[in-house]
Amino acid sequence: MTYEGYEHLIDLVAQGDEEILKAALAEIPAADIAEYIDQNFEVYSALALLDKMPSDQQAEVFGYLRPNNQEELASHMEVGVLAQLFRDMSSDERADVYALLDVKLQDAVMRRLAKREREDLLRLASYEEGTVGAVMTSDYAAIPLAGTVGDALKRLRQSAPEKETIYQTYVVDKDHRLQGVLSLRDILTAAPSETIEEIMTRDVVVLKPDMPQSEAARIISRYDLIAIPVVSDDDILIGMVTFDDAMDVVEEEDTESIHKSATVGRLESGIKDASPFIIYRSRINWLVLLVFANIFSGLGMMYFEDTIATNIALLFFLPLLIASGGNTGAQAATLIVRGMATNDVEKKDWLYMLGKELLVSVGLGVTMAAAISAVAFFRVDPVIIPIVALSMVCIVLVGSLVGVLLPFILKRVGWDPAVASAPLVTTIADAGGVLIYFGIAASFLTLTPPA
Repeated sequence: MTYEGYEHLIDLVAQGDEEILKAALAEIPAADIAEYIDQNFEVYSALALLDKMPSDQQAEVFGYLRPNNQEELASHMEVGVLAQLFRDMSSDERADVYALLDVKLQDAVMRRLAKREREDLLRLASYEEGTVGAVMTSDYAAIPLAGTVGDALKRLRQSAPEKETIYQTYVVDKDHRLQGVLSLRDILTAAPSETIEEIMTRDVVVLKPDMPQSEAARIISRYDLIAIPVVSDDDILIGMVTFDDAMDVVEEEDTESIHKSATVGRLESGIKDASPFIIYRSRINWLVLLVFANIFSGLGMMYFEDTIATNIALLFFLPLLIASGGNTGAQAATLIVRGMATNDVEKKDWLYMLGKELLVSVGLGVTMAAAISAVAFFRVDPVIIPIVALSMVCIVLVGSLVGVLLPFILKRVGWDPAVASAPLVTTIADAGGVLIYFGIAASFLTLTPPA
């Protein structure tokens, strides 16, 4: 809702002048039109709005829509209209929409596409979700190795309107094996008579279609690339992943990691479109599990009930100490998980990171112990102060070390380290903190805990 096009479209639709609206749609960015449709979604109104645009603009707008809205609209379109939409869409977006359709509609659309379009669509749709193949596009620009810059310019002028980008042009041999890459700058600044082989860059960073999507985003970011080619095992060029597709992957994976850090299951659609039951289902499993995990905190308090009954002032500091252990643990886990996500931290670094966190957590614990001791000085018997201070140091130390180690352990057993953050680390730190605090208190106060 931040763009003028979106606000302008609201006014135009409200006015109800068909001719003015149709003329204005040609000037409004596709992303703004899609936002308007998503925010005010109603099937037949959306179809009527799309019908006021040329087919190529329809395809561009459709590609920006939320997947659930794409699915709903596609199911209400005439097959001929939907097939034309597929022809005008970019290859990767076409494959994404195809995957949303039921089998009957997929078959109906397929029968109306050309053989080359069908083969391309089936190939892209065959790649497993989460792989490079699932986000790559076949709308790349390629030129033959045997040719001149003048030949390349002529070919690019002819094919440019159909390609997603021509800023990176790939050089292939007669078997379509990738031989090199040329930037648009290379082509424009070279003499027309120069050969492609003379000016192309031979060292090309490539992806394989079965690699994780996150790897594509990492490589594009590392080398500041606009696009990166995808090749088969025998180096045949089969597609490319563009910068904007990589950023979509980053956004999706960051969202999923944030959800996991709060022990929330994956939401296929956004939170706004998800039903209450789907949101409930995504959250309930971990919450029930953590409920049982928190029982250990209660059992710890029951074990030291005589110590607590004799020194009721100990309870005043319990929430503060437990929260401190959970907070420092969650901080440590978040840093490690993010480091793993950006490849700054690897599995082999666990001992190094543990040693570093040991130093940091001791410093944190001592500082926080000094702060809580100042509070304790005005609130309780002086004998409680060393108990609280020592407990703070130990609880912060244990919480931090749990926060560092848990992501490494989860990754070692094949689980996503993102689930180690916040609630899980906090729950473990809570149970440990209760035992540490009252164990230290019982020792200091020379009381023997009940057997």
